[in-house]
Amino acid sequence: MGNLCLVFFFFIISIVVPVLGQGGLQIGFYSSSCPNAESIVRSTVQAEFNKDPTIAAGLLRLHFHDCFVQGCDGSVLISGNSSERNAVTNTGLRGFEVIDDAKAQIEASCPGVVSCADILALAARDAVDLSGGPNWGVPTGRRDGRNSSSSEAMNLPSPFDTIEVQRNKFAAKGLDDHDLVTLVGAHTIGQTDCRFDYTISQEQEMQIQA
Repeated sequence: MGNLCLVFFFFIISIVVPVLGQGGLQIGFYSSSCPNAESIVRSTVQAEFNKDPTIAAGLLRLHFHDCFVQGCDGSVLISGNSSERNAVTNTGLRGFEVIDDAKAQIEASCPGVVSCADILALAARDAVDLSGGPNWGVPTGRRDGRNSSSSEAMNLPSPFDTIEVQRNKFAAKGLDDHDLVTLVGAHTIGQTDCRFDYTISQEQEMQIQA
């Protein structure tokens, strides 16, 4: 899982830095203006993770769904009947309360300094780390998006898309087939089993194992 999550991280950096004029991201952006920001996010995610470890997958998916639409601008966090948050493609998103909690604590310490977009990016990193994945320095300094449209979120990759549709969606982000295969599996955490409802021959079994 570690390598997949690292690829996810570099995907986020590659498609986000150029968008919305947010090219000035840097690690430690809040070191002077809000030095406790990252530790507040970490402790908030840690507290929720201790109660419900599955929140890690929720936060990572939330970040992915935010970034794929307009870049990592936090627009998925905006409420409203026609916002990204209420798009059919975002059904089942969770972790909003974790971001809200961290934001409230940070506002009490450093009002008007840290963006929700950065809090979400930091929370996703911490979720991966707490799940046994890699840790990394998150470049911060994002500005929160003000526009959030459910129609734009309809371009998110869907499990019901054909391969060709998926390829076109990723190509529009400058990503190739290798990125597609990796990221479709890496934007969440967990495992599953394959079950066959029919009998296969020994020769077929050997082909599958190969």
